[in-house]
Amino acid sequence: MALDESRENDEVFNEQGLTYVIEKDLYERIKPVKVDYVNSPMGAGFSIGSSLPAGAACGSSCSC
Repeated sequence: MALDESRENDEVFNEQGLTYVIEKDLYERIKPVKVDYVNSPMGAGFSIGSSLPAGAACGSSCSC
């Protein structure tokens, strides 16, 4: 997950005051996507889940 500006080939979502941007091709392969903010004993941060099987690579520069 990174900060980025939307481009022509991106899907843009606005949820609870946050804007999410994902490449349309990637989104079609992994939808639905769930982004959540969680607090756990290991710390706080974003949790990202999708229909992509665990351990499957979704791109050269990300680890969904």
